[in-house]
Amino acid sequence: MSTPRKHPNAAACQAAYRKRQQEARRQELTRKGLPPLPMVPTIPGEARWKKMLAEAGALLSMVVDEREAYFDDRSDEWQESDKGDAFQERSDAITNILDGLDDLALSS
Repeated sequence: MSTPRKHPNAAACQAAYRKRQQEARRQELTRKGLPPLPMVPTIPGEARWKKMLAEAGALLSMVVDEREAYFDDRSDEWQESDKGDAFQERSDAITNILDGLDDLALSS
């Protein structure tokens, strides 16, 4: 005896699959503590780009915070070493990018 169908047609089956996949991605982002992905493809031009820049800024801000915490957790010896200096230079570069995004948001 065959298994009864859950979906009336292939299109409904695909729609259910896409919905399950979307929910799985959302749950994975939540578990990792990341913000949800923006629903930007449906928003027109300038507003969509502004939203994308805001999302990029939020992610960069999270990176800066995590890097600062990581740096602070290291020993003073490591912080003053070449590795610590290089790490701090990269962190400063990320902060500069974040400041540039803030400048873009203010000018629009």
